[in-house]
Amino acid sequence: MKYFDPQDTLQPGDRRAQQQQALVNMASLAYRKSPTVRRMFDESGTDPATFNSFEDFEKLPVISRERLVQLQLKAPPYGGLCDVDRAVDRIFISPGPVYEPHLSESEPLWARGYHAAGFGDDDIVLNAFSYHMVAAGLTFHNGLRRVGATVVPSGTSSTEQQVQLIRDLRVTGYTGTPSFLMAIIKKAEEMGHDVARDFRLRRASFVAEPLPESLRRVFEREYDIDSYQMYGATEVGDIAYECSEKHHWHICEEVIVEIVDPATGKNMNPGQLGEVVVTRPNETFFLFRFGTGDLSSLITDQCSCGRTSYRLSGISGRVGEATKVRGMFITPSQMQLISSKMRDLKFKVVVDRRDYRDIVTATLELPEGGNKDALASEFPQIFKDVCTVKVDGLEFTQSGSLDCAGSMIQDRRDWK
Repeated sequence: MKYFDPQDTLQPGDRRAQQQQALVNMASLAYRKSPTVRRMFDESGTDPATFNSFEDFEKLPVISRERLVQLQLKAPPYGGLCDVDRAVDRIFISPGPVYEPHLSESEPLWARGYHAAGFGDDDIVLNAFSYHMVAAGLTFHNGLRRVGATVVPSGTSSTEQQVQLIRDLRVTGYTGTPSFLMAIIKKAEEMGHDVARDFRLRRASFVAEPLPESLRRVFEREYDIDSYQMYGATEVGDIAYECSEKHHWHICEEVIVEIVDPATGKNMNPGQLGEVVVTRPNETFFLFRFGTGDLSSLITDQCSCGRTSYRLSGISGRVGEATKVRGMFITPSQMQLISSKMRDLKFKVVVDRRDYRDIVTATLELPEGGNKDALASEFPQIFKDVCTVKVDGLEFTQSGSLDCAGSMIQDRRDWK
């Protein structure tokens, strides 16, 4: 499936110029309409009259979800970030609470991801996200309609009802969480159905929950369900999605994504792990630099699908889980990925500091009959490929002696 919008094939320089102009326009409007934005600009020494570059943009603070809740409690309902003179299409609520004014349903929220997953006008799609108060159900619904699909708004109905809908309405697609789809499949099997044979369900697009590669293989190999991932946040909408290559996530054209150092808010270089920070230029809700709390890195190489947008490498954990080593972050999810690449190898990593330098030592549990020399050669390379951090030393311990129930990363540095 190729791209469906000329924006998808813009040259990166042209895309950046468009984004920069969108930021300039939003900054000018927000400074006039939003007292909170005006204060943020003034406190950061940013003049909207001369705001014309991404370097100026970087001066603004990153706003975490916790900070957004505080702003809204102080100045309800939108924390002073909304143009109160402008009508919004709908208002959603997420836990906190956070009140989210949304734009017209003509906005292409989630449509790029659904198109990339192959959904079209010959599909009947089960939408298993809630339509009650939260943004999920309706915004996913509108994205599916934008690509022409018929939507079954099943929401959070019971698994037995979902099975009935899939069967009776000859559903071809699913959108929801991967765990709920598996629960539906298991219920269908309990009811005596052969899912691959009896149903027309052939594609799925997941969001709001990670899709482990092991579960993707089950969906695709055992049930013939072509599976994709999308990524977003209720505060800013869709952020990125998988194409047919299923190799990293394309950033949506409608958002500006930065990968920043969580401690400083400064942008990281491509390939470096940092926090995903998102701004959706619009004329209603002026949420600059929303910090998702998720860790990822930026991929600038062009995808073979034909899209020219930069991509995210996937989500490698949360900010609080990360350990910064020689300017790079390593996370528990990266450790788990390394383990899976090495036949579920058990290991732990210790970070020390000697002579003002971070030292990474890995302790590997040698499997029974394992080849110590082979592991000593293979592990450092895989670790560097996944983390872009070099291992300084290896230690080995006997099979069954390593307790990996807790964190696989131990930070023993003393910063006093």
